[in-house]
Amino acid sequence: MLQTMKTLTLIPARIASTRLPNKPLADIAGKPMIVHVAERAAAARLGRTVVATDSEEIASAIRAHGFEAVMTRADHESGSDRIYEALLSVDPNAEIEAIVNVQGDLPTIDPAIIARALRSLEEGPADIATLGVEITEESEKTAPSVVKIVGSPLADANRLRALYFTRATAPWGEGPLYHHIGLYAYRREALERFVRLGPSPLERREKLEQLRALEAGMRIDVEIVKSVPLGVDTPADLERARALISQGI
Repeated sequence: MLQTMKTLTLIPARIASTRLPNKPLADIAGKPMIVHVAERAAAARLGRTVVATDSEEIASAIRAHGFEAVMTRADHESGSDRIYEALLSVDPNAEIEAIVNVQGDLPTIDPAIIARALRSLEEGPADIATLGVEITEESEKTAPSVVKIVGSPLADANRLRALYFTRATAPWGEGPLYHHIGLYAYRREALERFVRLGPSPLERREKLEQLRALEAGMRIDVEIVKSVPLGVDTPADLERARALISQGI
């Protein structure tokens, strides 16, 4: 894919975590987890890579490893709000056209997967692009922790137009189910509109922020990839990430 949009990659990282205290700073192979995420995001080559944080300690760790960090307020309700504040800070002249939001707890993510998120913005009319993977584990098909995508296939066999996201098992009937991966690419104007809308009724009910965009009539396209990147939420996840990175993954 030939990148044509002027792009910025932002990684939201807050210090508070109930299940894994100081999660972004957890050591993995001698470096904080957030540094591993920044390295992989930078390897995707989608413009500048900037960590948006409410923690001076996180900012210092990022800068010590040669990356850029910007301080944001501590009272943001969502990562989208945090990256929007960061966007206004690092791009005051509004030159950036697309923003890629990489979650700060994905230390083993493949840079190629990050780059895939931009395809739907480059090649189609989507306001927002995200990622999904076909569910193969039976237990995940009914697990509320696994967010499912209800989408309509597009001409590209590896892309869906999202109609809904849910924690329930959906859609009904024969056919694949897709697990949503929470990595987003926004057109600048879409991110601006999104954060100004405020939480929507279905967003509050399902506890899924992306439903705010769909309820407002915004278009979300989904790139289907082959695997779900490991998200670190618990001590067990952290140990698994350490093992994978020690194996060179």
